[in-house]
Amino acid sequence: MRRALLSVTDKTGIAEFARGLAEAGFSLTSTGGTARTLVDAGLSVQEVADYTGFPEMMDGRIKTLHPKVHGGLLARRDVPAHGAAMEQHGIDPIDVLCVNLYRFRETVKKPGITRQEIVEQIDIGGPAMIRSAAKNHASVAVVVDPADYPAVLRALRENGGTLPQDLLRRLAAKAFAHTATYDAAIAQWFDCERRASPGEGFFPQRAVFHGEKLQDLRYGENPHQKAAFYSVGETSPSLANARQLGGKELSYNNILDADAALGLALEFDQTCCVIVKHANPCGTAVAPTLARAWELALAGDPVSAFGGILATNRTLDAATAQAIVATGTFLEVIVAPHVEPAAMAALQQAKWGPNVRVLDMNGMPDLSLRRRFVARQVSGGFLLQTADIPEQAPERKVATRRAPSEVETQALDFAWKVAKHVKSNAIVLARAAGPGEFHTVGVGAGQMSRVDSAKIAVDKAGERAKGCVVASDAFFPFADGMLVCAKAGATAVAQPGGSKRDEEVVAAADQHGMAMLFTGQRHFRH
Repeated sequence: MRRALLSVTDKTGIAEFARGLAEAGFSLTSTGGTARTLVDAGLSVQEVADYTGFPEMMDGRIKTLHPKVHGGLLARRDVPAHGAAMEQHGIDPIDVLCVNLYRFRETVKKPGITRQEIVEQIDIGGPAMIRSAAKNHASVAVVVDPADYPAVLRALRENGGTLPQDLLRRLAAKAFAHTATYDAAIAQWFDCERRASPGEGFFPQRAVFHGEKLQDLRYGENPHQKAAFYSVGETSPSLANARQLGGKELSYNNILDADAALGLALEFDQTCCVIVKHANPCGTAVAPTLARAWELALAGDPVSAFGGILATNRTLDAATAQAIVATGTFLEVIVAPHVEPAAMAALQQAKWGPNVRVLDMNGMPDLSLRRRFVARQVSGGFLLQTADIPEQAPERKVATRRAPSEVETQALDFAWKVAKHVKSNAIVLARAAGPGEFHTVGVGAGQMSRVDSAKIAVDKAGERAKGCVVASDAFFPFADGMLVCAKAGATAVAQPGGSKRDEEVVAAADQHGMAMLFTGQRHFRH
């Protein structure tokens, strides 16, 4: 009789799967809690200890690490010597292995958990069995995902109790990815410990990543490119875990733009709206109410905002949704920590309402998620860096004869945060619109020279440049870019400082009666 070995942490659907295997002619062997679950379901099960003749010991650390288990998984059915060894030592072939692993990642996140408790969740027997079965996938079906139970049972019924080789190969591929993901999580936890030790370098010698596919996308940046969306396995609020409440399927570019908009919205404690187009914020505002923040963000650049992505750091309420619809501005995506049902109803009143993709994150992303490494692929390798979140606040060193007023300082703080999220070279013009209200009026992004970015920002702002403030993500190498803003009517500047021509730039600012702050920080964004 063929044998199936089942030992799972996630017991979703395991009783139904085991019953299907039994009906297909498999005897069932199991361990611990899985065995109890199957017995409670009325199934006949042999404990692994009874099969091996060797008792479970060391708090369960030793139970499946036995030749009768691994011999049954690894023995090649087409090699006579393997068959002879099995017969000599009383080893039965195991034809189906159903295993998933201890909840290591979930345990790490538990509050108050001890190091020893975390270490105990490092599964040894499970990965060893999975790898044995996956190596011998020509003869053994290795099932690690409850989502595959129905397909395996259906294939057994349709193929007279055997499984086709293409399915066995797919199951093996998933199994090796499963153990690799598990080991990556463990390696990352150990690396966090290592990094905390004095004298240790920040980055590991070997970097490991893992991802779980959320969905295939229609295409990538362009229709001829394939793409998919992956999660890093976190369950906390994030873009990857957001619920889509309406609209068409998300595209690759939608996700990138939504992430860019969300990253900027989360910079602010005040109520904020951000509108992004092609990964650059074209309108950003903070205000006492979300509806007002939307109004000001849209005013920043209403032409570019059409077909853009909106992110907020507050619950999307009905009043804001109604304000969005009233402007007639088409939005591709709206992402928010929460979305009120009344807001969804209001959005549906727009001509484009059924198509807008509305994402509810079910909360605010925590800071630890935002501090993750940033990875970029390059030819033959990849780059890692920490997130652009400085440990210290910008300096605000007054470089000019005139210091900025209180309102100018607040506007500069606002513009400086926005500039961090604009592609370099970045120039941001912003101004106060009322008490506690600030918004962008012109953004110059992604130009090869800073003076060109300044010209674009001034052109976007028009008459609103008079009385505005300026933020530059890096120093002015010459006074020309700053002078473009000064001649348009800007009154104050925030920039990192550090140029060889700082004295010339400061002198030019003084000549125009401008205030200038040196932040001591740079925010290049490539």
